[in-house]
Amino acid sequence: MAKKSLIEREKKRRKLVTKFLKSRLELKEKITQVESLDEKIFLQSQLQKYPRNSSKVRLHNRCWLTGRPKGFYRDFGLSRHVFRELANEGLLPGVTRSSW
Repeated sequence: MAKKSLIEREKKRRKLVTKFLKSRLELKEKITQVESLDEKIFLQSQLQKYPRNSSKVRLHNRCWLTGRPKGFYRDFGLSRHVFRELANEGLLPGVTRSSW
């Protein structure tokens, strides 16, 4: 189980990303359309005034059950340990153990 503070920090980042997503995208679109260098610099400085954690790049995938950051399966939102346990118990629909 990951530390609660790290899990909460990730939740805070996700909340900030959703809050500023639309305005950040609009500003980035303006930056690409503007031809004047002075305007681009001004718009870039406006973009830098947003919180650092509002950038989507700073998000990290974590297991929703344990908060583990590594060994993450994107399709299920689980870490490999939890995925294996749930698959063995038959709690994941459509997942079966392989046998040959």
